[in-house]
Formats: sequence, structure tokens, C-alpha cells
Amino acid sequence: MASVNVDFEQAGELKIGQVGIANLRVRTLDVPRLVQEMRERVSRAPKLFGRAAVILDFGGLSQVPDLATAKALLDGLREAGVLPVALAYGTSEIDLLSQQLGVPLLAKFRAQYESAAVSPPPPPPPPARAEQAPPAARPAPGRMQRTAVRSGQQLYAENCDLTVLSTVGAGAEVIADGSIHIYGTLRGRALAGAQGNPDARIFCRDFHAELVAIAGHYKVLDDVPMDLRGKAVQVWLEQDQIKIAALD
Repeated sequence: MASVNVDFEQAGELKIGQVGIANLRVRTLDVPRLVQEMRERVSRAPKLFGRAAVILDFGGLSQVPDLATAKALLDGLREAGVLPVALAYGTSEIDLLSQQLGVPLLAKFRAQYESAAVSPPPPPPPPARAEQAPPAARPAPGRMQRTAVRSGQQLYAENCDLTVLSTVGAGAEVIADGSIHIYGTLRGRALAGAQGNPDARIFCRDFHAELVAIAGHYKVLDDVPMDLRGKAVQVWLEQDQIKIAALD
């Protein structure tokens, strides 16, 4: 039997942004593969990804796609069930491509370019005299939600942790730049580390989440083992992978 080479790396890395917009970092210009991946994501979680707004980030490519390829990708993603709405802000070539495609650039979603291997810069010279370090900034107080977060509601804790003393209902969304603590049932979505903090965590007493995400990396309920559903759990990020474990 002939051997088959299997490529386990995804063609595009999808991350969830704090404003409900997904950021698709394109890793290959294999348009059929990208479209098929997106179609599978939408099929697995239609309520989450169906007609979701998507920003395209071409920063992981060695060169910007030509106009025909970019148009084919946008058309294919629409066919797969999502709505590409803009390009991530990047180079002048990306700016030109966005004009040709008739879509905006979003500066908030800055393209992530692969860092080239360069020699580290020389260390700075020692200061002429000892300087007193400025006092550390006091962390922002955490935000507390005492009542239930109902379907269709979105709660955002900027620059701090979020504590929810009640239930997060299906279709609701709680977001924090820090960690999230939920003392009731989580049936909606919880997005911690929304500004990119990989050390943020999610703690939940009764876990039935539609989606959990940390620093943009996400996991949907279908990917969660059955023995963790309904349990008290913690969620964290390890080597760009979402990990979920029961709390003892």
C-alpha cells in the first residue's frame, strides 16, 4: 500500500476577537483547503460561526496574494458561511489590495508578521547614575456581575478580571482582558485574555459552555469531553492549545 503524507497543520488559524469578530490568519494560499476548513467549522458550530464577521490577516505569508486569489478566497469564505468584512492592517501592499477588493483595513487588527532570525541588539550602556524605578501601576479593580447574563447580552471587563455570581445563559457572551470566574452555570461564551494575555484563565462551577477562548485560542462544546460537562473546571492556555480540567 502506498504511503500517504498527511499535513496536520491547519491552513488558517482562526482566533476570536473581543468584539465578536474572528481573525483568520492565513497560512497558505490553498484556497480550496481554506474554504473547506471554514465550512467544517461552520458545520460543527453553526450558531457560533454561521454568518460570523471575519478579518483576513495575510501577515503569515511570504508574499501578499494577487487580486484574483484574494477574490477567490473571499468568495469561497462567503460560500462556506462566514462574512469576510476587512483585512488586517499591514503593509502598503495590503492597503492596495484592500482598495482593489473594496474592503476596509482595520488598524485594530494589525497583521502578525513572522519574525525573521536576526542578531539580538547590543545591550544598552549602563546608566550614568542610578535611577529610581517608577512605582508599579496599581491593577484595575475587577468587575463583578451579580445577576444573570442573559441570551444576547455581552459583558466586557476592560483591563481587569471578571467575576459572575450567577448564570451565563446560552447565547450570552462574557469577555475580560484578565481572567473570568463564574460561580453559576456557563452555557454561553467566555473569552478571557481578550487583549492577548496568554496567562488568563477561566474558572466555572457548572460547565456547559458554547465556547471558551483565551487570547484568541478557542474550543467549542463539541470538542469538550463529556466527563467535563456539568463539572467545576478551569480553562487555560498551554502551547497555544486550550486545556480544560476538572477542579478537585
